[in-house]
Amino acid sequence: MRNAIPALLALAALAATAAQADDDHRRARQALERGEILALTEILARVREHYPGHVLETEFDVDAEGYRYELELLDEAGYVLEIELDATTGEILEVEREDD
Repeated sequence: MRNAIPALLALAALAATAAQADDDHRRARQALERGEILALTEILARVREHYPGHVLETEFDVDAEGYRYELELLDEAGYVLEIELDATTGEILEVEREDD
């Protein structure tokens, strides 16, 4: 039974992550349909102009300042970048490099 607890906790965390991704997708789709944000494909094209690489993860957030896309990208040099963008304008707001 002790061995099952970590597996159950991992499964619960995975389910919570999937639920958050579904919620992000729904909120982003609704904002896009209302014309409040740019499509993710356009955001990705803009990011790749400045930061070529492979997108590992995307998130959509709403905060007091508006709509935000957060991307995790593996750049051509092998670094993982966290890039925050204004989802309405496509402006890159912040770029952080994750160091080992």
